[in-house]
Amino acid sequence: MNATGTFEVKITPHAADGEAPAVARMSIDKQFHGDLEADSQGQMLAATSSVKGSAGYVAMEQVTGSLKGRKGGFVLQHSGTMTRGVPHQVVGVVPDSGTGELEGLAGALTIHIADGKHSYDFEYTLAGAA
Repeated sequence: MNATGTFEVKITPHAADGEAPAVARMSIDKQFHGDLEADSQGQMLAATSSVKGSAGYVAMEQVTGSLKGRKGGFVLQHSGTMTRGVPHQVVGVVPDSGTGELEGLAGALTIHIADGKHSYDFEYTLAGAA
């Protein structure tokens, strides 16, 4: 199955203790629209390198709302790198994290950013869904 739509995201850096850390921590707040109508909150760890355009991040994001009318929640796990400006990102549903009508959810979400606007393409399966 496939779900698509847009989302807004607010990323809030956490204050560093002392000198600038090699790894920065941030909070994530999102509002999804389209086939996924949901809010999410998460935590991100990110690091940049001394080479321009190279960085990495990991994040966990709790999503609560509805997916094509089915209400519940699930957790997304992010892992991303940028190598000299070339991005690679994997965002997947944490196994067995689906709740409510989203119990049995599995899949991967692709994030697109164009002209400052965010959208998603979510390929998923849902145990027991026709």
